[in-house]
Amino acid sequence: MDKSKPPALSVELPADLEPVYTNFALISHSPSEMIFDLSQMLPNNPKVRVKARVIMTPLNAKLLLRALQENLTKYEAAFGVIALPGDAGTLAREFFGGLRPPGAE
Repeated sequence: MDKSKPPALSVELPADLEPVYTNFALISHSPSEMIFDLSQMLPNNPKVRVKARVIMTPLNAKLLLRALQENLTKYEAAFGVIALPGDAGTLAREFFGGLRPPGAE
């Protein structure tokens, strides 16, 4: 067995799997888990409904971060740089500035 190459995975997509579009994410964590609540936010609607919850270990979350970075790098090489609004300190506010948590004034 060749130890330099991991075995190929067989990934099954169920025929009835419904895709979920998300443009808003709430991310929280415990010492042992990362929780991603994926939602849809609509203009002029303060209610955000969670469409999917993904829970993974911090290690797997970091591997996902690496995979996302690698894929975004490839995407930008093929289609151009993705411009972000504002600076990094205000990115969430730029995207979700009108959204307030329940009870916030």
